[in-house]
Amino acid sequence: MSTTITTVDVTGMTCGHCVSAVTNELEALDGVDNVTVNLEVGGTSHVTVFSDGPLAEDSIRGAIDEAGYDVSGISSRGTAEEFNRLADVREEVAAGAGPQTVQIVSKDEAEAASGDASAEGSGGCGCGGCGCGA
Repeated sequence: MSTTITTVDVTGMTCGHCVSAVTNELEALDGVDNVTVNLEVGGTSHVTVFSDGPLAEDSIRGAIDEAGYDVSGISSRGTAEEFNRLADVREEVAAGAGPQTVQIVSKDEAEAASGDASAEGSGGCGCGGCGCGA
């Protein structure tokens, strides 16, 4: 079976608790192997879902909705397409387009960040779950 990489643009995420909530909901979907999140506080966060095959868009949207956030876009590609995309990025960087920065947060890091943030408890980020003060 081929790996499918799905990128989901999610709005409304502000902290580690948000990352954890989205990650947990998506990992509960059948066929999902791994979830990574590039958190953009107050903007559009990029969630990457690795699965053993294509996922139904309504299932993805339902999981994000269950976590309490909104989907602004979904795209899927196979591993061959992803390798080609990465090769194109590498060529752009080599041609002087400048470095590309990507922040990937694992589930363990998200949970650790959520725990650290909750300990601060200085007012809440608005997500309603952590009280992190972001």
